Amino acid sequence: MAAQAASGGGAQAATQLGDLPEECLAQAIALTSPRDACRIAAVSPAFRAAADSDHVWRAFLPREAPPVVLLQPAKTKKEAYLGLCDAGSAVTVGDDGGCRMWLDKASGARCYALSARRLSLPWDDGEFCWKFTPHPRSRFGEVAELVDCTCLDIYGTLPSSSLTPATTYAAYFVYGAAAAAEGGAGGHRGLSYPDQETAVSVGGRVVDSHDVCLLPPDAAEARRFRGGGAGGVAGGEERRRRPRRREDGWWEMEMGRLVISADAGEAEEQEVTASFEVLGWHPKRGLLVEGIEFRPVVVAHSSSTT
Repeated sequence: MAAQAASGGGAQAATQLGDLPEECLAQAIALTSPRDACRIAAVSPAFRAAADSDHVWRAFLPREAPPVVLLQPAKTKKEAYLGLCDAGSAVTVGDDGGCRMWLDKASGARCYALSARRLSLPWDDGEFCWKFTPHPRSRFGEVAELVDCTCLDIYGTLPSSSLTPATTYAAYFVYGAAAAAEGGAGGHRGLSYPDQETAVSVGGRVVDSHDVCLLPPDAAEARRFRGGGAGGVAGGEERRRRPRRREDGWWEMEMGRLVISADAGEAEEQEVTASFEVLGWHPKRGLLVEGIEFRPVVVAHSSSTT
């Protein structure tokens, strides 16, 4: 009986994980992810207090966050974090307003959008082959509209240190097409064929590439390019990557994927480049370039960060 009492007393005296000081729990939770922190908060009141603490959510905020936190009317660091997870209220990076940053809600990984002004656009056909104009759906002051060109090669770059290490990213080309005016004037041309390619490179080395098609071919362009070259219409249309229509009205094409190593900070700084090219010297017009985005690849989960 005495042994049982001693055994029972020892069990009651054992320290449970939830009995640890809030500071210790918060320190451990800060080493996880925003998604994990929200799940841990459902374990018990003690875990919720630690998981919602400023110490945890300060760790999830990026380096760019301190001035942003001061400007936003957020009462807690968690509120500041959630405010940065909306692409519509992204932080402007740099002085020219051509780069915006926000956070992936579940992982805390940094996302970037480069405006058309931040991209390299071909000018081989003269200074009037592009024009910059405001657009009601654009997050930036202007988009680039292709007036007329034959050589089309567009690319955007970011320092590798801008991306969150050990995270799979995809680069997306965000664009639209000019509509034809009454009488058939204007509109777009040469954006379905011939061959179109995208590539993503790190430090000058291509890590992913794809055959793509920006717009479904109309009958006229299908006839014009049918059988024209190994990659023409007859050369394997089924392998071309297709775009998707976004909720904001723009089209986006996944250009390729990359991963920045977790120890990349110890290596020399490299440039990450995403490029889109239309092969062949054919007349092209009517492409509206909103920009290029770098976002972590979305993995489906049963629950979401709240």
